[in-house]
Amino acid sequence: MSERKGPSAGCIIALATIGLAVMGVVAVLLVVLFGVSDPSSTHGDKIAQIDLEGVITSASVESFLGGGEESMVTRLEEELKRAREDDTVKAVVLRINSPGGEVTAADTIYHHVKMTAEVKPVVVYMDSMAASGGYYVACAANEIIANRTTMTGSIGVIISTMSYHTLFTKLGLESVVFTSGKFKDTLSGGRPMRPEEKELIQSMVNQTYERFLEVVKAGRPKVPEDKLRASLADGRIISGQDALANQLIDANGYLEDAHKRARELAKSPGAEVIRFHKETGLLEALGLMQARSRRQPESIELNLSPSLTPKLQPGLLYLLPPFYAQ
Repeated sequence: MSERKGPSAGCIIALATIGLAVMGVVAVLLVVLFGVSDPSSTHGDKIAQIDLEGVITSASVESFLGGGEESMVTRLEEELKRAREDDTVKAVVLRINSPGGEVTAADTIYHHVKMTAEVKPVVVYMDSMAASGGYYVACAANEIIANRTTMTGSIGVIISTMSYHTLFTKLGLESVVFTSGKFKDTLSGGRPMRPEEKELIQSMVNQTYERFLEVVKAGRPKVPEDKLRASLADGRIISGQDALANQLIDANGYLEDAHKRARELAKSPGAEVIRFHKETGLLEALGLMQARSRRQPESIELNLSPSLTPKLQPGLLYLLPPFYAQ
């Protein structure tokens, strides 16, 4: 009668070695394909780069793994908090490439950037565009650097609606609305706006504009208020070169100059630049890779995202340049 034997020690070691090798390959693929990394594994002083990309919005979007939703505001809040609480992070570089966006979303991000700047240096680098709400957020930083060709400025507020009551008249249609008060259907396009409604909406725009001016004055105290109101804060777009000439930023340069300046402010010349990424579990990432492999190649979906073609939603206050507010 033969005796059954278990796997030899050599087989176990070989299997373990193969398993570790596979995990290593998977880890490399995750970093290359999906940008998954763990900045906390880096020893020594660090400069954390955080990116604000696209139209600023509090709306939730499909998350990295396609399972759930993630808000731009929430993501930036978490990343800034992480940078504040990590003692090895000596400074933050916030790279902004945004035309602006929703007022409340921009103000919320501004608040969290301001909180971070009170704990450790924050340097904003303006990429291709940091206009309106993008500039609003930038004013929370300790210093602002922009490329000479960056589009910035556009200090102002806009709200829109669409009037279609004359079309109703031509088609023989009539909008019938029942409200609890005379202002409840303000901005309705089914009828002409009354003078008192225009006055109410304009007062909201003016109030938000004053808040924008407060933010700019707090961040750029050397810029005279009368100059802001007379020219710089009339909604105009200016270049990074003109922004420097008008003291709306501190220097012209490139992203690496922002990294260098952050090291100087942090007094940590050897600090390594790291970027925060959404942490993804191994099983989640493998599931994502498997899901992607099952996609059918027969059809192509063209998605013009709001970050590329932003459109104003009627009734919302925005901080956007005029050519984004069409």
